[in-house]
Amino acid sequence: MHITFRQLETFTEVVRQGSMQRAAEAMRLTQPAVSLQIKDLEGQVGQRLFDRGGRRISLTTAGEQFLFQARKLLATLRETEDAMARFSRLESGRLTIGMVSAAKYFLPQLLAQFHAEHPAVEVRLRLGVRDALGAMLEAREVDLCIMGRAPREIPCRVESFAQHPHVLITAPGHRFAHAEEVPAKALADEPFIVREADSGTRAVLQEYLDEYRIQPKILMEMPSNEAIKQAVMAGMGVSLLSLHTLALELKMGLIATPQVEGFPRMRRWSLIHAGTYLSPATEAFRYFMLEHAESYLASLFPETFPTKPARPGQSRKRSERKTP
Repeated sequence: MHITFRQLETFTEVVRQGSMQRAAEAMRLTQPAVSLQIKDLEGQVGQRLFDRGGRRISLTTAGEQFLFQARKLLATLRETEDAMARFSRLESGRLTIGMVSAAKYFLPQLLAQFHAEHPAVEVRLRLGVRDALGAMLEAREVDLCIMGRAPREIPCRVESFAQHPHVLITAPGHRFAHAEEVPAKALADEPFIVREADSGTRAVLQEYLDEYRIQPKILMEMPSNEAIKQAVMAGMGVSLLSLHTLALELKMGLIATPQVEGFPRMRRWSLIHAGTYLSPATEAFRYFMLEHAESYLASLFPETFPTKPARPGQSRKRSERKTP
């Protein structure tokens, strides 16, 4: 077989996007060019890799097995490129970052600063929940991830870079918004709007409820921070969200964060990566985040961080751990 790495990349992108049209858009190719590469690949393999029906396509049994092998080959190629790049220390190439949804509210601003310092690095972002991002790390589809908790059962390195506060939110006219302090037990009478069960935000809420022995009234479950904010602003209930998702709403007075017993709940933002080598571009971004992210996030909510953040270049304690 004379399979090219370009064909493997095209194949895995079609799987990821679920259609050749969307894969073509993501790769900046025409749909006929993508279709031709898949046709040539199937000819080389001697097997039909996709079942084509309707708007979406699905993998055949042979396609599922080929996907496993294709990801291993692409991961090996990526590690080889990274290892060779370290000899020249070129801070260029592609950097693919996975992130949970709460990170999209601050990461673009930091990426703008990073791009100004490293204009030769092409950055791509992938959004997902913790376990999905873990699968991307394991398949080497992303170079590193930005999240709170490490993925389950995946060997990885975790480096904390900033505090991550979570707060209770209400509509501005809610009775909690005008109280000096709200006892935790008062939340038992409130309808809650919550994130999905496998999200980090939901885990923080559940830990709080367990600690104060509160049985909440779950009004609805939503997979989107934006949908939750809209529901809270409409007066449907209260919720818990990352403070970093609320900058615009707080500035406009659309949402309140009342003083509630046990809040804010502090967590940490972390850089999570796997593999033997980090490419120069990935290493440059890692260093940039460890030096600049904490002070930037602290500047957005100075009332939550009364202590002076570390200056760029100033040493500070960082937590690292390896999952088994």
